[in-house]
Amino acid sequence: MIVPSLFFSPDGHLFQVEYAQEAVKKRINCGWGAWEKLHDRTIRKIHMIDEHVMLAFAGLSADARVLVDRARVECQAYKLTLEDPVTVAYISRYIANTKQRFTQSPGRRPFGISMLIGGFDFDGTPRLFKTEPSGAYYEYLANSTGRGEKPVREYLEEHYNDETTADEQSTLKLVVKSLSQVVQSGSQNIEIAVMKFVNGEIVNRVLTVEEVEALLKVVDEERVAAEAEEAAKKK
Repeated sequence: MIVPSLFFSPDGHLFQVEYAQEAVKKRINCGWGAWEKLHDRTIRKIHMIDEHVMLAFAGLSADARVLVDRARVECQAYKLTLEDPVTVAYISRYIANTKQRFTQSPGRRPFGISMLIGGFDFDGTPRLFKTEPSGAYYEYLANSTGRGEKPVREYLEEHYNDETTADEQSTLKLVVKSLSQVVQSGSQNIEIAVMKFVNGEIVNRVLTVEEVEALLKVVDEERVAAEAEEAAKKK
């Protein structure tokens, strides 16, 4: 006999999905292209699922590992069948559909993770999607997930524009400034991954500790200068 494990609240909410969303909110903070470290190299919050697609997650690491493995297999199956690299939209929808199936079956619980999936389509178009534990997914220009996601998202909504993303250095400063809303300052607390489309080729790397320290120094100097300028105007 199978005992149902799915329970709806009187107003129609699925309790298990809400519990999964709470697991995401209590976990490590993850931003657009960057994430806060929990322990030095012990838990990775960002993964390559294909040469042109990366994802970062907030939530239960064990659940993420299962979905990452499934996504990697699907990327290879797509390429083997269609002889083209998977599109970012397709793999995001695949992950979202997998999550949704686990919200409607007895004996299984929803995945307790939220994911940011970013990369480039074969024509060089950058794409970014966010998937929720419920199976919903949305496309964004920039976003965050995990603990403290709201102030990071609000900062990005206010400051994301053509000027702040004109080049790699400007974009990196935007990432650091947005994460500084919720993450303690210091190169040991932040890791940043960069993916670029250059001359038809995908280039990706993770910034070294020294590069992050230099970036933090530049951002801090700009902050001090802006505060000094603002103080001078008030006099």
